Amino acid sequence: MEAALARVTHNGGCAGVDGVEIEHVQKDETTRNTWIASLMEELKAKRYRPSPVLRVHIPKGDGKTRPLGIPTVKDRVVQMAVVLVSMPIFEADMHRHSYAYRPGRNAHQALQAIVEAVKRGKYEVIDADLSGYFDSIPHDRLMKLVARRISDGSVLALISAWLKAPIEERDPRSGKVMRRRNERGTPQGGVISPMLANLYLDRLDKEVNDRCVGQPELVRYADDFVILSRPGQGAELMERLKRWLSARGLSLNEQKTRLVDIRQEAIKFLGFSLSWRRHMFRPGYYLHVEAHPKSQQKLRDKVKERLTHWTLFQDEGETARALTRLLKGWTGYFRFGNYHHVLGKMQYYVRGKLVRWLWRRHGQALTWAEAEQLADSLNLYRLT
Repeated sequence: MEAALARVTHNGGCAGVDGVEIEHVQKDETTRNTWIASLMEELKAKRYRPSPVLRVHIPKGDGKTRPLGIPTVKDRVVQMAVVLVSMPIFEADMHRHSYAYRPGRNAHQALQAIVEAVKRGKYEVIDADLSGYFDSIPHDRLMKLVARRISDGSVLALISAWLKAPIEERDPRSGKVMRRRNERGTPQGGVISPMLANLYLDRLDKEVNDRCVGQPELVRYADDFVILSRPGQGAELMERLKRWLSARGLSLNEQKTRLVDIRQEAIKFLGFSLSWRRHMFRPGYYLHVEAHPKSQQKLRDKVKERLTHWTLFQDEGETARALTRLLKGWTGYFRFGNYHHVLGKMQYYVRGKLVRWLWRRHGQALTWAEAEQLADSLNLYRLT
């Protein structure tokens, strides 16, 4: 329980329906120890009941929103404790081509698996997109999969209760609270949701990678996945995929799911653009992987937000440190594949924006050359 609380504290997050922030629990050692002891007593006496999940909507780049469920701090800690104990049990069975929310696995490994599959001649790609995956998982089917590896009735009852916890939404204008039953899905935002979502698609990983004729390869990162196959196999695989998903209460987003030949058309996966290009200095072609133009634009937009006329009054050092944190995170993720050109281009953009911001901040008292010298003195993180 102490380890679970430490992880929840590290992850941060907002308060749930009860309004309790993680800072309230971690106020001091006495408060923390008393809170943990009280929660453990609730669990031992079987008086613990999950609270409703607060649902908020996070804006997406396309103008739509993504529903996010926020459990209470108490529920997040108990869920984390269950994850710490049960993750190794499920991890023993997970397929190697599943790369999200698993220890020692990441997005770069998923991208490398795609590069290697294309090298082996698997040019036909099903670029799949599931419709509302996290909100569509049937509870009864999911619990059957959980029960195959966990037999403890108390733990199964806990997981079932989290899945069925009511959804609470609050109207931002009127403040009206609306509560409804949760009959399907494992809400994004719950600590245990990633593990359960991975578990429900694990059989798909094994069916495609280990049991299909022609040896196609499915590479999955949570609910984002691609299936790579040799030319001529993709259409049949697409039909089989639709039937498999339909039988399990899921469906493809027909507008976003595509069957493409990677040699003719690029795909976007995990924020990267993957395209077929000719080598510049030797014969042949290769799969070019770099940050997608939309990912680059998102960084530009965030830099703009920090370097506008509204922020001219802010401390220069703090502004540079905030930019450095942003650039380090972005570069750490997108430093994969053929990244040099993109990082050079973004470095030029960020540097120019900072110099212009400093020049406007100091006005006529600072020449352009002096603004560049001042930018150097701020030790802004360099992408290249």
